[in-house]
Formats: sequence, structure tokens, C-alpha cells
Amino acid sequence: MASIGFLTLHLLLPGCRSLKEKRGRLKPLLARLHRDFNISAAEIDRQDIWQETVVGCVVISNDANHSSRLLQQIPETIEKNWPDFQLIDSTLQLL
Repeated sequence: MASIGFLTLHLLLPGCRSLKEKRGRLKPLLARLHRDFNISAAEIDRQDIWQETVVGCVVISNDANHSSRLLQQIPETIEKNWPDFQLIDSTLQLL
């Protein structure tokens, strides 16, 4: 049976001064998450706020444990490799 994992990340972008700058900082993060974790990732909320964003990450797998383990790695990876983002909150759901 297929498992769908959904991770929501609430992030701050300190010092961001425009929506153009926000998009410029967010686009490489989304591409890297897709490439490194083979997931779908997109900005899903706070699109009009310069220094804040909510990113949704989704994976589908035939193993719920795999989906959970994969998505649990993402917040730590962002904190470790993307110092220009501050993680406020993350929520993981499995369907």
C-alpha cells in the first residue's frame, strides 16, 4: 500500500528586503531538496511576506517508514547547510 508523507516547514529569511530577493533565495533551496531527497517541494503559504515562508515537501512511497525517515532528515539538513534560513517549526504527516 502506498504511503504519502507531507512535511511542512515554517522558515524565516532574516534580512530579506523584497519578494524578488526572497524568490532568489528560496528557488535554490527548493531545487536542492528535490535533487537531494527526490521529493516535491514548493512554497505553500506566506508568499507575500518578505522574510517568512512556509514550504511543503511531499514524498510517495510503498513504505511508510521510508517516507518518515526521509522527511525527518530535511529540517536538520536545512539548519546545517542553509544558514540564511531559520527553521521556526516543522510538521510531519503520513497518509
